[in-house]
Amino acid sequence: LQVLNEKKLQEVDSLWKEFETPEKANKIVKLKHFEKFQDTTEALAASTALVEGKLSKNLKKILKKIVAKDAHEQLAVADAKLGGVIKDKLNLSCIHSPMVTELMRGIRSQIEGLITGLPSREMAAMCLGLAHSLSRYKLKFSPDKVDTMIIQAISLLDDLDKELNNYIMRCREWYGWHFPELGKIITDNLAYCKCVRKVGDRSNFAASDVSDILPEEIEEDVKAAAEISMGTEVSEEDINNIIHLCDQVIEISEYRTQLYDYLKNRMMAIAPNLTVMVGELVGARLIAHAGSLLNLAKHPASTVQLLGAEKALFRALKTKRDTPKFGLIYHASLVGQTNTKNKGKISRMLAAKTALTIRYDALGEDTSAEMGAENRLKVETRLRVLEERGIRRISGTGKALARADKYQNKSEVKIFDPSGDSTLPAVTKKRKIQEVDKQNEEVPVKAKKFKAEMKEQTIVEDDEPVKKKKKKKDKEKQAEEEVLSEELPTSPTVECKLCCLATCVALLLHYALFIATCVCLQDTEKKKKKKKKVKDEEED
Repeated sequence: LQVLNEKKLQEVDSLWKEFETPEKANKIVKLKHFEKFQDTTEALAASTALVEGKLSKNLKKILKKIVAKDAHEQLAVADAKLGGVIKDKLNLSCIHSPMVTELMRGIRSQIEGLITGLPSREMAAMCLGLAHSLSRYKLKFSPDKVDTMIIQAISLLDDLDKELNNYIMRCREWYGWHFPELGKIITDNLAYCKCVRKVGDRSNFAASDVSDILPEEIEEDVKAAAEISMGTEVSEEDINNIIHLCDQVIEISEYRTQLYDYLKNRMMAIAPNLTVMVGELVGARLIAHAGSLLNLAKHPASTVQLLGAEKALFRALKTKRDTPKFGLIYHASLVGQTNTKNKGKISRMLAAKTALTIRYDALGEDTSAEMGAENRLKVETRLRVLEERGIRRISGTGKALARADKYQNKSEVKIFDPSGDSTLPAVTKKRKIQEVDKQNEEVPVKAKKFKAEMKEQTIVEDDEPVKKKKKKKDKEKQAEEEVLSEELPTSPTVECKLCCLATCVALLLHYALFIATCVCLQDTEKKKKKKKKVKDEEED
């Protein structure tokens, strides 16, 4: 198409008015050359080339024939990337601006009037067919690379696990009323349901053969427990309903194993390297969490490491605590077999290698799992090095193994120090307690000796008159007074003075309180008298 009036194109805001009718559109733009596609595949190839910003062969030929003649004029292009390609290959000046986009929109609205000889029905059918084929090309539909099947399969597998757990719990609880001992003897859920379905009532266990389901030892225990069971009696209708529930459990568990095999085959077809690295279940959960294998390939290794732990990550960032070290990748076998100390390091390295394998599976053309096996081997060697680091000693190279020195028993004879058992304090300049005790003991000894002497004198001098006895009594009193004078200090000590002062102060305080209370009582009595006077005056 060739522009006839370039002045009107300058008014971008009002340009849509010039394309309201086909007559107005023919005044601005005129058809210069038209060439139709031979079939839908050719049209699809040309449209996909335009979408990707490439120059198709037919367009290149047309531009060389027609536009090269008017090389002095500019070429208006809807895509800037396509304009750059045309300029590089054909050396033509191209324009891309808001004015060009408005012009293209106007041409698209009046395309039936600008190109004559095309009925509207055929035009609509051709547009619809080309749109379908173009959308199919954009989706890149391939039965081998359908990751939506994996997403649905892993979601269904998780739902089946939940339902199976609920059904098995209900079955054990229901049949437990009739035969409670069976639940403790048979721990496998599937074997439990098969036994209940085959036998039914507990009285049938003695005559029935369950050797195809249970080993001989457990079968004997079950038969012995059935004879002495403490469960309640149940009707046949109840047993039939329990057997029907057991049938459902067995069917669901069989379908689950079939679905798991299907998921395993799909994962090996779509993402073989990812499957080798982290396993089928973890790989499928990663794909389901990201939405698709291509979306997962766009994630960096740090995001792959924390996929599934977003809630914990944002909680840690909000509360300013330690962020989590792993998400769904924690369930991988390589992370599970490591120590708790090294789980963070191994999960980080595994996430880095897993990100590489995901990109190789999503964008590469090779379907082998060699790259995944190589990366898994690297992670395993790194894990072995981390586990052996505790055994290795620190050296210049860090590779030498620890050499244990010979054990030499160095016996040392130590003498017991009895001074450590003593609880007595160290000797000080103050007077010892023993000396004070000795002085106190000396006083009563002297008094006893003096009394004994006085008794002897009284026995010898019995014939003396009573006056002498009085004199002896006076002497005894004097001796006792001397002893007491020796015990009590003559001059008052500091402690005695302080006690006296304290008593005086206490007496003064009591006296002051007494005076204050008397004053308060007087004031209250005066106030009462005044109030009485006021009342009497008011009454008068």
